[in-house]
Amino acid sequence: MNNPQPPIFKTASETAASAPLPGPSFRQLPLSPAALANLQQLGYHQMTPIQAASLPLMLAGHDLIAQAKTGSGKTAAFALTLLTKLNVRRFAVQALVLCPTRELADQVSQEIRRLARSEDNIKLITLCGGAMMRPQISSLEHGAHIVVGTPGRIIDHLERASLKLDAVNTLVLDEADRMLDMGFFEDIALVAGACPKDRQTLLFSATYPEGIARLSRQFLRQPQEVKLLEQHQGNKIRQRFYEVQEDQRLSAVGLLLNHYRPVSTLAFCNTKQQCRDLLAVLRSQGFHALALHGDLEQKERDQVLVQFANRSCSVLVATDVAARGLDIAQLEAVINVDITPDPEIHVHRIGRTGRVDQEGWAFSLASAKQMRRVAEIERAQGRAVEWHSLGELQAAGDLPVKPLVPPMLTLQILGGRREKIRAGDVLGALTGDAGFGKAQVGKIAVTEFSTYVAVERSIAREALKKLSAGTVKGRRVKVHLLQGRR
Repeated sequence: MNNPQPPIFKTASETAASAPLPGPSFRQLPLSPAALANLQQLGYHQMTPIQAASLPLMLAGHDLIAQAKTGSGKTAAFALTLLTKLNVRRFAVQALVLCPTRELADQVSQEIRRLARSEDNIKLITLCGGAMMRPQISSLEHGAHIVVGTPGRIIDHLERASLKLDAVNTLVLDEADRMLDMGFFEDIALVAGACPKDRQTLLFSATYPEGIARLSRQFLRQPQEVKLLEQHQGNKIRQRFYEVQEDQRLSAVGLLLNHYRPVSTLAFCNTKQQCRDLLAVLRSQGFHALALHGDLEQKERDQVLVQFANRSCSVLVATDVAARGLDIAQLEAVINVDITPDPEIHVHRIGRTGRVDQEGWAFSLASAKQMRRVAEIERAQGRAVEWHSLGELQAAGDLPVKPLVPPMLTLQILGGRREKIRAGDVLGALTGDAGFGKAQVGKIAVTEFSTYVAVERSIAREALKKLSAGTVKGRRVKVHLLQGRR
């Protein structure tokens, strides 16, 4: 018997009835009229909880320790703070944001650029490993107001004297706990030591390990603390636990996917080897799956993230370390392939879904040996978990099901920011001479050397042909179809 499944999304009336009360307006803050107008244009109408709690403190000049996870609005909070303090006429690095990974640094840079549109001639440079040094050095020679980067690459530039931090008035440590996990304490200390002592320091962390207190004591001056206990709206995330034998664990993921049919799923594994094993199983079952782990080169990692974010891939298999810092706007489901030993990590895993006005599923597979870990999760959440049987899924799995196919495919254009290609150029090429509708084009991501555009699966081959035969920004480009095998 095929059990009917509850819908992932609510009806409009249900959503309206359960919608949270709007947050405070940005107009309550001492921001310029141009900044407020830009916020309105970007769709920032009310502050999120982390913004409402932290922005008044930061704008008043206090050092800050804030607990905030990816997707909470923290980037906009510290971006607005550092932008209000910039002297555009002074061509020196006045704000530095340290991030644990290149992906997070790119996301932060993009958000700051959006929020800086109301200001003239603000120059931001992203400095991360995996990119060539010479172009970065050249950009720094022309000056910058804001630098966003990873600790290792920032130190590389400090040692070469290509980066000077003596004019920094705002230092942001984003996802500080993740940087500590990666062993960056000494690197952070070195970078902070190169900044003026009278700077403002803003520390954001999803968790509060002992290292955070050590960072605070060493680098912050009488910091204010903001800790939001409500990490996500539990009523928007439907959790279900399934007891499995060890030899059932990987195959059970396919049963869940075929039964609930989420468009995008993030599957968490506790080890890299389990990631590789699950990827092989899912692909053998016909799923469009990709894996994110430390063995990937940066280019491959970028392509995996682009395809998952633009809905060209159904399942992303990852460890907690590899997935840290990812912010996927539409994520219908999270699967805990293994139960994490840390209940706080469990909360952060499932908090990737059910964002903003959406709902999501969180499925967890637990063996008999892991029941103590489940009990710890129950204590942390203050309620019992909801158990279901794999038999419910197997009943559905016995029936013929259509393959779970992602709705989009990704085209890679060889040319990016270096060639001054913008997202609008690619959209114009596809909706202009190529003749496709705007609704058939998905996310467009422009990197330094490549541009990735998602198109509906049904038009992918034709779009590839027309882009290859036409022009982008007035010149011919080489275009490839990413097949999603990594």
